[in-house]
Amino acid sequence: MPKTPENSSEQPFVQVDAVLEPGQPQPRGLKRYIPVAVVFLGITIFFVGGFQNLLSWQTLSSNHADMVAWAAAHQMLAVASFIGIYIVVVGLSLPGGSIMTLAGGLLFGGTFGAIYVVVGATIGAALIFLAARYAFADLFHSRAGSSLAKMEKGFHDNAFSYLLFLRLVPAFPFWLVNLVPALLDVRFTTYVVATFIGIIPGTSIYAYVGAGLGTVIEKGETPNLGIIFEPQILLPILGLAVISLLPIIYKKVTGKNSA
Repeated sequence: MPKTPENSSEQPFVQVDAVLEPGQPQPRGLKRYIPVAVVFLGITIFFVGGFQNLLSWQTLSSNHADMVAWAAAHQMLAVASFIGIYIVVVGLSLPGGSIMTLAGGLLFGGTFGAIYVVVGATIGAALIFLAARYAFADLFHSRAGSSLAKMEKGFHDNAFSYLLFLRLVPAFPFWLVNLVPALLDVRFTTYVVATFIGIIPGTSIYAYVGAGLGTVIEKGETPNLGIIFEPQILLPILGLAVISLLPIIYKKVTGKNSA
């Protein structure tokens, strides 16, 4: 049986040694709600200001030539701006991540586009993780509901392996996987490393699709985002996902901790 935390008033979930870390102290008073205010202000500005229209296929296809030319003329600024925008999109859980990934491949090529996306997405996911841990706990415990309960056991068996699996195979929405580990006291370093590694395969596929967007747009076509479900691509990803679960499988078969 897993051990219960010493201070149950701060940690409502069970804890496993060497996998989860003790609950972190939360800021008191108004400081606790600063991240909440920032996130909701950002979301409000995004939708009220109509910025969601910028993260669309229509905007990308209509302006791709100008975007490519500007990125080529201002390389450092383009990279910094792209990563910064991606951080905001993920950190605020805004729609448009797929379009941003395609744009990364279009502007910087498949390899560098994937690198910049992974960096931006990991930082954005880390920020929302910290916000959830220190400020959003009560709100997201009630909002996550049954999904939180379904994920809880997996994280307690082996947080790194289960999180890596969820990143490789999106069984739950990306934004939810960003939040739930914080509510279950998963180590921050475990969360960041598993997120970084786990999003590389899918990100790379979409970035390389984006790298060929110029030709696709000139033909008046749309990219095949379903390419990730083609057997030659999906099966290796599923293979990696199974490998990520081996520590959990080993523990269940032998009754021992793989660590």
